[in-house]
Amino acid sequence: MQETKEIHALFTLIDDPDEEVYSTISEKIVEYGKGIIPNLEHLWETTPSEDVQERIEMIIHKLHFTDLCNDFTEWKNSAYHDLLFGALLVSKFQYPDLQTSPVLEEIEKIRRNIWLELNSFLTPLEQANVLSSILYNYCNLKGSEINYEKPDEFFLHKVLESKKGNTLSNGLIYQILCDQLDINARIINIPKQCIIAFFHSDFDPAMHPGHPQEKIHFYVDGTTGQAFSHADIESYFKRISVPPVASYFKPQSHKRLIQQLIEEVAKCFDSPVNAYKHAELLQLAGLLEE
Repeated sequence: MQETKEIHALFTLIDDPDEEVYSTISEKIVEYGKGIIPNLEHLWETTPSEDVQERIEMIIHKLHFTDLCNDFTEWKNSAYHDLLFGALLVSKFQYPDLQTSPVLEEIEKIRRNIWLELNSFLTPLEQANVLSSILYNYCNLKGSEINYEKPDEFFLHKVLESKKGNTLSNGLIYQILCDQLDINARIINIPKQCIIAFFHSDFDPAMHPGHPQEKIHFYVDGTTGQAFSHADIESYFKRISVPPVASYFKPQSHKRLIQQLIEEVAKCFDSPVNAYKHAELLQLAGLLEE
């Protein structure tokens, strides 16, 4: 962006010791939009003061965050809430310069490998075995319990790079592939787990008046791809002393899954120094409320 007299004047005031003045200046700079980021980066490179550099970094962060809020609002209002695109928007909170093309190419490569092994004669369990075998064995994706000390295990592009995610990110990748392969498998709301239920091919949650569990063939653990029976799930509910009510077996919407991902990422930033990130992530989650 061409540096006008007004922009130059704003930049000279970034180091103002008065927090109120700085807050007003930063808001005015943010109003210019992302186009002003190269100017701010140049200012950062030519500024000897670390305090001023920190302020510039925060202004750049605010610019990215404002843009991300707009992207999430657009995603929420779209006719189809693409799960992969929503997950990549979450990644952009921490990695604003993320290039999505390599991620899309990697997912497409995995999808194609699975598709080549599928045919119309396979049972749902055989389909799940193919999907799990390629994702967790051939592609070597590993999973672990959620660890809030490791935020990268929530971000899909980092999970695909490192081949290591947690129960939620791995489960999201599993469902993204099922969506792309027209396999009727969805993440359900089992407490403290990320479980994918393989539903009957004709199951439509909006049209089914009964208990959703009646329309489930079996379950898959998103962390490892291991299959579970109805008896396994019933045993889990007994172990945690929670009644297996119908709401736990309903497919979660893409919007709710992305909201849950944001809420979980927010827990990675609960230290005082990262309090602003925690608040911003909860703000993003709030944008997706019905």
